[in-house]
Amino acid sequence: MEKFIIGAAIGMVGGALLVANNCKLRSLVKKNQQELVAKAEQYIDQKLAEKQSDGSSSGCCSR
Repeated sequence: MEKFIIGAAIGMVGGALLVANNCKLRSLVKKNQQELVAKAEQYIDQKLAEKQSDGSSSGCCSR
């Protein structure tokens, strides 16, 4: 689900860049794209950390 959301958001930003003719608008879109990617990476890192902490506390399959 997260991959779909990230892909859709990046696709929308890419489409906006193709349509945008104004330099100010392009810089605004690029800035928003960078912020979106940073938030997505932060979200994914948070989810991975939660899964790792849940998995390590159970002690189920330690090797």
